[in-house]
Amino acid sequence: MSADPGRVEGLLRLHAPQVLGALVRRYGHFDLAEDAVQEALLAAAQQWPGSGVPENPRGWLIRVASRRLTDLLRSEEARHRREETAGRLAPRDAFTAPPPGESRAPADDDTLTLLFLCCHPGLAPAAQIALTLRAVGGLTTAEIARAHLVPEATMAQRISRAKQRIRGLPFRQPGAADRDARLAAVLQVLYLIFNEGYTATSGRHLHRADLAAEAIRLARAVRRLLPEEGAVTGLLALMLLTDARSAARTGPHGELIPLDEQDRTRWDRAAIAEGTRLVEEALTQGPAGPYQLQAAIAALHDEAPSAAGTDWPQILALYDVLVARAPEPMAELGRAVATAMVHGPRAGLTEVARLEEGLSGNHRLESVRAHLLEKAGDLEAARAAYRSAAAMTLSIPEARYLRARADRLSP
Repeated sequence: MSADPGRVEGLLRLHAPQVLGALVRRYGHFDLAEDAVQEALLAAAQQWPGSGVPENPRGWLIRVASRRLTDLLRSEEARHRREETAGRLAPRDAFTAPPPGESRAPADDDTLTLLFLCCHPGLAPAAQIALTLRAVGGLTTAEIARAHLVPEATMAQRISRAKQRIRGLPFRQPGAADRDARLAAVLQVLYLIFNEGYTATSGRHLHRADLAAEAIRLARAVRRLLPEEGAVTGLLALMLLTDARSAARTGPHGELIPLDEQDRTRWDRAAIAEGTRLVEEALTQGPAGPYQLQAAIAALHDEAPSAAGTDWPQILALYDVLVARAPEPMAELGRAVATAMVHGPRAGLTEVARLEEGLSGNHRLESVRAHLLEKAGDLEAARAAYRSAAAMTLSIPEARYLRARADRLSP
C-alpha cells in the first residue's frame, strides 16, 4: 500500500535523531553513524512511498542503518578486526522499538542523550549549536549556515570538526555538574530548532510543524530533568505561546498572515493557558533571563483581545529589560517594533537605522523598515524596502507576502 510522501517526510524527520541516538549509544562512531542513518533515510524515502510505511518505522530505520554502519566499520579495519568488531556491535534487543501507538519513556529516549552529547563542554559554543542542529534538529548544513549568517562551507567545516571532537565519548546522560555546564547550549539549540520549525528559513512552506513539535517535546523532557530551572520553564512557555498561533499564520493557499491580521479565534487556547501558567512559574524561579522575558512578551500578545488591544507599553518595557540583559540583534529589532507602536513609526525607524550594521542583508530588518515606512506614509520608500526584503529571503511564502505588500503600494 502506497504512502503519502508528505507523511513519509514527517516520519523520517521525527525518527532521524532517535535512530542516530540508538546507533551512537551502541556503536559509538558519531560521524559514521550519521552517514549510516542518512543512507537509511534515503532508502526509506525511496521505498516507503511505493511499498507503504512499515508497521514499526523506527525499528526499520535502525535495522537498515545498523547494517550499513556495520559495513562502514568493517571497511575501517583489517578483515579479522572487522569481523570481531561487527560481532561485538551486532544489534540486539536494545534496538527494539515500542509497538505502534506507544512512545518510549523519557528516560529511554536516546534523542535527549544525543542532545546533551552534542553540547559537550569540550566543544566551542558555536560548534555545539551547529552539531546539535544537524544531528538532533535535522537541519541541513545550508539551513544552519543561514541561521548563523556564515558561508555554508564554513559551517560544514565547523560541524565536521565537532564530530571529530566527540568521537569516542561515552553515550550517556551527563552528571548534574556536567549537565549544568551544557544547559545553556542545549536551550539555545532547542530555541533555534523551534524557530526554524515555526518560520522556515527557506522552502515552499512557512511552518515546519514537525520541527516545532520536536523542539517542544525535547523542551518538556529537559524540564522533567530540571523542573526548578527558570530558563527551561521559560523556554517551554515561549514555545507553547508562540506555537499556539500557528494555525492562524497562513491562509487557505499557504499565504502568510501577519500577527495583527490573524483570526485570534483560531489560536490554541489550551496551549496559551499552559504557556501563561509556565511564564508565571518561570518568573518565580530566579532572575528573569532571555527566555522568561520573551515568554512574557509572547503572553502579552496572546492575551490581548485584539491587535489594537495589545499592551505595547508593557511589551516595550519588557524589551528594554531583555536588551539590557541580553543584547542581541533580533531582540533589538523586536524592541524597534515596540518603540514604533508606542512612540510612532519615525521613532521605530531611528532604532532600525542603528541596527543596520549588525543585521546587514537580513530580510527581517528590511521588512520591518518597510512596514514602518508604510506607517509613516513614505509609500515609495516602503515599496522599495518591501521588494528588497523579498529578494533577501529564501522563504517562498515570506517572499510572496512581501512582494504583495509592495504591489499594494504601487501607484
